[in-house]
Amino acid sequence: MPASETKARARTVLTRRFGHDDFQTGQWEPIRAVLDGKDALVVMPTGSGKSLIYQLPALLLPGLTVVVSPLIALMKDQQDKLAEQGVDALAIHSHLSTGEARETHRQLEEGEGNILYL
Repeated sequence: MPASETKARARTVLTRRFGHDDFQTGQWEPIRAVLDGKDALVVMPTGSGKSLIYQLPALLLPGLTVVVSPLIALMKDQQDKLAEQGVDALAIHSHLSTGEARETHRQLEEGEGNILYL
């Protein structure tokens, strides 16, 4: 797909799911790399929109995006925000009850979820 079509598709998801009109400085280049199947190393300050760099491609690409996070509170916060935006985000961590963990495993086995936080 040509770069202009890819960016237009990405902007559509950006607007519809995340409520933003355009990308912040430094976001599009690593998003494009991920969409092209390339690696990207991104170092940005807090509040600069790093999470969108993996969240948006997770909605444009097939399969499950796995995000490894060291903070359960951050995972829960992002999972809740994504749910508000209609994104199927799942999480597995030590604060889940046995029943919640089983339900998450069932969802994964049935192909549910766009993003899995670990």
